[in-house]
Amino acid sequence: MWPADLNLGRRLDAADVLTAVTRPSAAVDAVGAGPDVAGGILPAPPSSCRRQGNNKVGVRKERTVFFNDRIDAGRKLAQALEKYKNDHVVVLALPRGGVPVAVEIARHLNAPLDLLLVRKIGLPMYPELAMGAIVDGSEAIVVRNEHVLRLADVPESSFENAQRREWEEIERRRRRYLGASPRQEVFGRIVIIVDDGIATGATMTAAIRALRQRKPSKIVVAVPVAPLEELAQLNQVADEIVCLYTPAFFEAIGAHYRDFRQLSDDDVVALIKSVPAMP
Repeated sequence: MWPADLNLGRRLDAADVLTAVTRPSAAVDAVGAGPDVAGGILPAPPSSCRRQGNNKVGVRKERTVFFNDRIDAGRKLAQALEKYKNDHVVVLALPRGGVPVAVEIARHLNAPLDLLLVRKIGLPMYPELAMGAIVDGSEAIVVRNEHVLRLADVPESSFENAQRREWEEIERRRRRYLGASPRQEVFGRIVIIVDDGIATGATMTAAIRALRQRKPSKIVVAVPVAPLEELAQLNQVADEIVCLYTPAFFEAIGAHYRDFRQLSDDDVVALIKSVPAMP
């Protein structure tokens, strides 16, 4: 299912999306892009998109531009989230790469920062294939891939053992990154989930579905770069998507950063400590 265009009162199909990423003038006409589009924040993005409320996407293709680094991306993304400043929001970062992006957003919005730790639960014989995911919370939140579980005929005991191992790793990482700091309460609040980009969308989808169980008032996905096709899928589970760039030909997240060095656990700890604790 493709995003809806509120201006035209119809849904985009595959042809619309193809047009949007290959013919810039047609893209603006097709999806009703106007001043709401997050493009224009950077001087010359390859494309830009923004969806708000019930499915609005705008795209404009221009010459290639890179983010300097994750901090630069976070500052620019924060501008696109200006309306949430001082609005009782919680910023949740997907570590490690999402943390420096989220730090800049939390600072700009005067919002508390926390982590949203997600671990894939892989099949015993093929760990790269997810049979589910487990997400951080006061209690473990598990998302099951029933289709994979049925096809692989995974015993419930095997799933539970794998689930337990991944939960132990989540707990270890939370202690490493945040020590004894309590989790931010998200019930009834606007939550902004931040990463440094989206490739397949699987981790973000699991995070959103699990976060729903904690009953926030609204879930916003904020990323600097992502393929339009994946945003169309996330469109079904998020309340709002704010994305700066949707390249016509998406290769990898790191291809859109001049500096995309890997972060260490120490880097994550230092970044989190740089943001003042807030209720």
